[in-house]
Amino acid sequence: MPGTVRVGTSGWVYPPWRGEFYPKGLVQREELAYLSRKVNTVEVNGSFYSLQRPESFQRWRDSTPEDFVFAVKGPRFITHMKRLKDARTPLANFFASGVLALGRKLGPVLWQTPATLPFDADVLHGFLGQLPRSTGEAARLAEEHDHRLDGRSWPRADEDRPLRHAIEVRHPGFAVPGFAEVLRAHGVACVTADTAGTWPRFEDITADFAYVRLHGDVELYASGYTDSALDAWAGKIRTWRDGRDVRSEFAVAARAPVATSGRDVYVYFDNDMKVKAPRDAQSLAARL
Repeated sequence: MPGTVRVGTSGWVYPPWRGEFYPKGLVQREELAYLSRKVNTVEVNGSFYSLQRPESFQRWRDSTPEDFVFAVKGPRFITHMKRLKDARTPLANFFASGVLALGRKLGPVLWQTPATLPFDADVLHGFLGQLPRSTGEAARLAEEHDHRLDGRSWPRADEDRPLRHAIEVRHPGFAVPGFAEVLRAHGVACVTADTAGTWPRFEDITADFAYVRLHGDVELYASGYTDSALDAWAGKIRTWRDGRDVRSEFAVAARAPVATSGRDVYVYFDNDMKVKAPRDAQSLAARL
């Protein structure tokens, strides 16, 4: 039985989209609601730059359809500044910031490391081992938040559900089998990122789901995808959805076992500079 495929965009607050994708006159607070009727998932990117507030997550949750799903990007404070070390309290602060207020609409948590951070198996093992694997674990971790979240925390889950994590790496030193082996040991997905050749691309399956970020295949963050390029991505996504593995030049580890129950696939377009992302997301979703 195949998994579920969700296709959306990385973020939704982009002024160039106004009057192009968003109808003229649509107020900013209604933009997420509009987008969520065109795609079935979106990445929350503001959480990468700063801790959001519970009321923001609640508002996003309530403005989207019942079957909508959010991926939430982990803070750069953890990935870029702490560089995955000494992350216990920052992780507690992140999960206390309101992420769990999304309830059933909470999808994978995305972690993106900087291009200056090389592969270190011990550091990666240590970080991934601290990540909560359920919303219940995340709520218990959130209770450890520091004073910065006093009076504005949401350290509770509506129910205990599995919590997925994916990691996008950008240093070429990760292109070794050991990287995938660490991820498989922790059940964390390796993000397949198309970056117009700027950073390494991996197509290894390391978890029970796949996560794809399409930043542009010709011009980073800007170029749209041609029909033939979207057809090719749709073929890969169907393979992952059906529980099988894609063998390509971008696979660096041993083939993943076939998942007879299929795999869920999350796909996000981040080629927003020229208003390509929402249209490409709709075009790819139509193919699937």
